[in-house]
Amino acid sequence: MPFNLLVLACLAYVAFLFTVAFVADRRAEAGTLPWLSSPLVYTLSLSVYCTAWTFYGAVGYAARSGLEFVTIYLGPTLVFIGWWVVLRKLVRIAKTQRVTSIADLISSRYGKSSLLGVVVTLICVTAATPYIALQLQSVALSFSVFASDTPDGWHLPDRDTTALWVAGGLALFTILFGTRNLDANEQHHGVVTAIAVEAVVKLVALVAVGVFVVWIVADGPADIVTRIDASRLAGWELVPGRWAGLIFLSAAAILTLPRMFQVLVVENADERHLSTASWAFPLYLAAMSLFVVPIAVVGLEVLPDGSNPDLFVLTLPLALDQGGLAMLAFLGGFSSATSMVIVAAIALATMVSNHVVMPLILAFGERKGTEPGDLRRVVLLARRLSIAGVMALGYGYYTLTGGSGALAATGLIAFVGVAQILPAMLGALFWRGATRTGAMLGLGTGFGLWLYTLYLPSFGQGAVIAAHVFEGGLFGLGWLRPEALFGISGMDPLLHALFWSLAVNTLLFVGGSLLTFPSPMERLQGARFVQAFDQSGPAPGWSRGQAEPEDLLVMAQRILGEDVALAFFQANARAQGKDGYLPDITPAFMNDLERRLSGSIGAAAAHAMIAQIAGGASVSVEDLMAVANETAQIMEYSARLEAQQDELTRTARQLREANDKLTQLSVQKDAFLSQISHELRTPMTSIRAFSEIMMDEDVPPELCARYAGIIHDEAIRLTRLLDDLLDLSVLESGTVQLTLRTASLRDMLDRALQAAGSTRPERDFALHRDGQAEQVTVSSDIDRLTQVFINIISNARKYCDAEAPALRIVVRRKGDQVQVDFIDNGSGIPKPSQALIFEKFARLTDSAKAGGAGLGLAICREIMQNLGGSIAYLPGQGGAAFRVVFPATLVLPIGGPA
Repeated sequence: MPFNLLVLACLAYVAFLFTVAFVADRRAEAGTLPWLSSPLVYTLSLSVYCTAWTFYGAVGYAARSGLEFVTIYLGPTLVFIGWWVVLRKLVRIAKTQRVTSIADLISSRYGKSSLLGVVVTLICVTAATPYIALQLQSVALSFSVFASDTPDGWHLPDRDTTALWVAGGLALFTILFGTRNLDANEQHHGVVTAIAVEAVVKLVALVAVGVFVVWIVADGPADIVTRIDASRLAGWELVPGRWAGLIFLSAAAILTLPRMFQVLVVENADERHLSTASWAFPLYLAAMSLFVVPIAVVGLEVLPDGSNPDLFVLTLPLALDQGGLAMLAFLGGFSSATSMVIVAAIALATMVSNHVVMPLILAFGERKGTEPGDLRRVVLLARRLSIAGVMALGYGYYTLTGGSGALAATGLIAFVGVAQILPAMLGALFWRGATRTGAMLGLGTGFGLWLYTLYLPSFGQGAVIAAHVFEGGLFGLGWLRPEALFGISGMDPLLHALFWSLAVNTLLFVGGSLLTFPSPMERLQGARFVQAFDQSGPAPGWSRGQAEPEDLLVMAQRILGEDVALAFFQANARAQGKDGYLPDITPAFMNDLERRLSGSIGAAAAHAMIAQIAGGASVSVEDLMAVANETAQIMEYSARLEAQQDELTRTARQLREANDKLTQLSVQKDAFLSQISHELRTPMTSIRAFSEIMMDEDVPPELCARYAGIIHDEAIRLTRLLDDLLDLSVLESGTVQLTLRTASLRDMLDRALQAAGSTRPERDFALHRDGQAEQVTVSSDIDRLTQVFINIISNARKYCDAEAPALRIVVRRKGDQVQVDFIDNGSGIPKPSQALIFEKFARLTDSAKAGGAGLGLAICREIMQNLGGSIAYLPGQGGAAFRVVFPATLVLPIGGPA
């Protein structure tokens, strides 16, 4: 097969995956493909476990070690058959705690410890490097198989360059579709769907090669059995210790590999999908392993001695002139490698940004999290750079080790590394007495032993560890030899590293937990994790009144985005019966906010950021009673009393606020009527007085002209006031006649600024605008809409009390909706008055000082309702801020006003 045809097929396949991911993302956003969150897609996404190791390496493993390759499938099968014990609890905890990664799970359980998150992140990144190198090696090897057939086509670069191009392409794909959203709890539908497609491709490819080997090359299953008996595989003997160790290792890996945690837990849309995966995923693994031995046996028999058994899946079809089947096999291996790298990069990038970048920002950056700026961009940039860094580490491992080892051996190195997380994970799920100190001791020591006994030796003697250390031990101590620790020699190097690292890890974890006492936060989190199925919701962990809602809003806007954060605060305010205000800072709200932020920056970072603003977290008496496991009767009685007290307090507050609002409206109404009477009487008195003077025959003509001018001006003033009253009446009745025209939003704002310039023209008022964003064509009642702009800008010029007053106008287009924000730099509107400013009887300043009848914002509200839009006051912006939202194209209802 020409090599250039292979390259074109590979590029076409990648383009196909891009299309699948792009379409899936778009359909998921539109909600038009509910099957994207189906059990089938979820189960297929779990096939990310089957990497190039299982596609290529399992055959090589079988050729070298017989049926030992089956252990890699038996471990996950046992875990999924018993999904009710561990997997179900993992998913439940992840949903309630908004866990974003395995590092987030461990740090959240042990008192939301940032240091533990860093340790787990370091373990996962280090362990992932040989696994990513394995995938790059497999793709480079598969390309090299076709290198000999290139006399008239493109020439294959060296393997290192091929691996570099593959790493770069995978990094680009992962950045494009894995960092679109900041919230890691939002499913990556595009990536998951692409992985599900790849799962089908690699299964079909491996089965196709197996069918070809069994029924085309051989004469069926009976012939295959005969060939197995005649091959060297017949002499394989089961080694119970290694067999049990590898089954345990693969079972631990399915729980602790970052990529598996990502698809198994984070990407899970419904806990019930686990019941389907519990039987469907083992069937998938069985199908992937069904033809491994036949391919290995026929490969050993047909191909020349010295052929790489890791590539039998690819080289067998090529040797038998099956170019199409070889192409399919190549795409299957390519799918196996790419799916693993993509998901691993997403998971590792999330951990690095949440547990390394965010703590650094908190430690050395802005202290409060409320200053202007957007942390979302920082975190997204950190994740994208982390993806590139993870790929670079994998490529570096590949080049340093030369990529010469067997694929299965390289994968097992990574398995032992991530297995160090298992004791702390199981302790988090089932042992309330497990402590942060114990977890830190176990993880740190186990990680160090794995590095010393297995990971660093994989680079070769003398590469990282000096050759004399392998012979005489560290510091000349023979019992510290990397592959014969504590004087125990003769063990398999893999089992040796697994036994010592996990044994010491578990011993220190248990001992450290027994000898230390958990903090209140650890005890609280321990109760939440261990009793995950017994809780209707998490208990509050913050005390009341520790932070200002404005500070929390600004901090949330920097992380979640302005609109998402504001919607979250408004929804909580409505739930508390405070529509139009910011919510009260209750323990329930603080916990809800912490969980919401955890989905974007991790539990530890979210807790730390809120603690900086709130002044630290505290645990209530009820929490301590729950953690101490007091009697159920006392807990129930206390909870009922607190609920009743909260309900009474909330009802009393709502009644008090409603009464205050009615009182203020009553006062404002009296003031309004008094002001209207004054405004009407003053021009009428002037008109009457000067008209009576003009009736006198002795008045000189020049005075008559002057008095006539005064009468004219007062009549205009009176007409303007009556127009406002009539205008408000018409708008409120819904019988207003709208005149639709098309105009540029920029021209409308220019006109409004010019008209409002007569308000306090002597003031030096700075304007900040984005002309490019204002290039929006609007089809609406242009005059009415401009009237709203004029009123808001005039109020800003009139009431902004800053020494250097400034107004910022921000325009955003969201679909068919146009959003215009007017934000000044003054002291803003007091919180008690924010819900009154749009009432027609409301006045916030002295009437004589302000001038006018105070109908402006009430008219604006009615105009926007008639134009299908809205006007609202935005709290927490540093000054007075108003948001006007309206459709870019106003469509009048049939029979409506025209």
